[in-house]
Amino acid sequence: MSSELIKNYKNHLINEKSPYLLQHAENPVDWYPWGDLAFKKAKEENKPVFLSIGYSTCHWCHVMAHESFEDSNVAELMNETFVSIKVDREERPDIDRIYMTVCQMMTGSGGWPLTIIMTPEKKPFFAGTYFPKQTRFGRIGLIDLIKRIKNLWLNQRNELLNSADQITFSLQNVDQESPGEAFSENTLEKTYKQLSIQFDSLNGGFGNRPKFPTPHNLIFLLRYWKRTGDKKALEMVEKTLQEMRKGGIYDHIGFGFHRYSVDSTWLVPHFEKMLYDQALIAIAYIEAYQATKKVIYKQTTKEIFAYVLRDMTSSESGFYSAEDADSEGEEGKFYVWSKEELGNILEKKELDLATSIFNIEQSGNYLEESTGKKTGTNILHMKIVPKSDMQDEIEKIRNKLFDVRKKRIHPHKDDKILTDWNGLMIAALVKGAVAFQEKKYLNAAKNTADFILSNLRESNGKLLHIYKDGSSEIQGYLSDYTFFIWGLIELYEATFDIFYLKTALELHRIQIDDFWDESIGGFYFTAKNSKKLLTRQKEIYDGAIPSGNSIAMLNLLRLSYITGDHELEEKADILSRVFSDKVKASPLAYTQFLVAIDFAIGPTYSLVIAGDSDAEDTKELISTILNEYLPNKVFMLRKTEQKIPDIDNYSNFVEFFYNLESKATAFVCINKTCKPPTNDIHKTLEFLKSEWE
Repeated sequence: MSSELIKNYKNHLINEKSPYLLQHAENPVDWYPWGDLAFKKAKEENKPVFLSIGYSTCHWCHVMAHESFEDSNVAELMNETFVSIKVDREERPDIDRIYMTVCQMMTGSGGWPLTIIMTPEKKPFFAGTYFPKQTRFGRIGLIDLIKRIKNLWLNQRNELLNSADQITFSLQNVDQESPGEAFSENTLEKTYKQLSIQFDSLNGGFGNRPKFPTPHNLIFLLRYWKRTGDKKALEMVEKTLQEMRKGGIYDHIGFGFHRYSVDSTWLVPHFEKMLYDQALIAIAYIEAYQATKKVIYKQTTKEIFAYVLRDMTSSESGFYSAEDADSEGEEGKFYVWSKEELGNILEKKELDLATSIFNIEQSGNYLEESTGKKTGTNILHMKIVPKSDMQDEIEKIRNKLFDVRKKRIHPHKDDKILTDWNGLMIAALVKGAVAFQEKKYLNAAKNTADFILSNLRESNGKLLHIYKDGSSEIQGYLSDYTFFIWGLIELYEATFDIFYLKTALELHRIQIDDFWDESIGGFYFTAKNSKKLLTRQKEIYDGAIPSGNSIAMLNLLRLSYITGDHELEEKADILSRVFSDKVKASPLAYTQFLVAIDFAIGPTYSLVIAGDSDAEDTKELISTILNEYLPNKVFMLRKTEQKIPDIDNYSNFVEFFYNLESKATAFVCINKTCKPPTNDIHKTLEFLKSEWE
């Protein structure tokens, strides 16, 4: 293909909405989106299918694209040999999960870009991740791989087809659940001990490198500390959160966390920023603040929210998905500084302070991974937290650098809006609003919930997965329901607006109808009427994002306690048993699921305040309760100014609650055993602390 033709060429991705697919719409590779058209073409032309899965802010996806998919020679080979399909893993996580499982089965590992070669019937026979253009350092190059596959397809096709059948059979049987025994505190203790062994006492976090924040580990440890009083559990959480906050994984100028650290010290990050990371990490900092009342955790959370509300929020109040690691073709260029550049921006005194606080070096303060040499640039990070009397000067420096950085070429922003990730951000904002008594966070969460209900909910009440450029599409996945329902439950407990509880229950009924496995139990990732793929999976692994089943478990329990509907608790019990053997065998892979188990085992609190919702004594009692770190609780308000309180239609027991002596009254139940009603704040706190001491 001539250079002029390549310049003007558009493949079949040109009309897609996904930012990732559009990044490849002008490749000389004749990419198709996933769909019947591509597979029909593969059958008619008797070609295997080359499936490439990635996402728009994936660094190595960009590298493989520039190196190979934009190359006319590679494209010519691919177009001759395959029908090529591109999939955005964030748009179609159902496809990604299936073929990532294939890659892990076949190679023992996975990641993105994900490369799968399969039959026109969607059955895989080859899997891998990134491939260079040419073979090097023992890694086969894409050109050699294509030639090898072409030869096998022409001359040994039956062997490939048999292999594809065997792989597909193994895939369809890999997750056959067999319900096991109920959980006990022993599993929680085992998980804690395994986290203790993996804990990096010098740098915080778990394991060596690369190091991910994994906030559900920290949230689990906070609950374990609350349950047992074991100080080491809290120390692990605090050490990790403090070291992350000081490290280069945190953006000290614009705020927010990068995706992970390539080293063990949190210094050199992979620079992309994901919405789900901001939400989940914020929740860990919020709960640490509630547990300790240390201002650094509150401040860090507020800075995360400042970044999200400033840079990741659409004019319609939805939250964007991610920001790339790369700008101007170079990872991290937007975020790093030379000392010379800093000297041109800051006054001498400011430069001296910045050099000291942020560990600036003339030759750069980190090593290039490929060469082992200093880069000449600096990743701002702290080795100690500055004293409070320095904060004003540091903020002045930060503002100056932020103003300069704004003028740089920004990383690509993936501006699609995903229901599930927005649900996580709603939950985080509401938790922050409650913990810090900040109405702006609550208002932002409400606006986003309204946006989703207006734009990502069909007339039949079902959710859609993705919103982009004014239109919504793709049937909702389990995570869309569970994460958004989580956000709605948080909104109800923060506002006592029955609309949020009503909507959560409506969506939950759809979730059960469309995703529940009636034969064994547990939730499938895709709805029962979704277009059929190779297999219908149940996801339980809590990776960078918690699984839909893990969040569903906690939602079931909370909604059961709020409504008094015992059938929801029974479903939670079935759900726990379906996955119990798998979780008990490798508990560190399922720490969010174990957060729900911690709630189920108890002590678990049901709190109802009966009082006039506008009265000062009601507000004071609510505020006092919210100031306590009580992760395993549900919270309701029985509005006594209403003759028939609206919650009575959704909770089958609160109608019997009243206010003593016309004062706001607390009804505290622990593990479904109730204390005497009291309008004494001190007595209420005594009840809330009794089971933990």
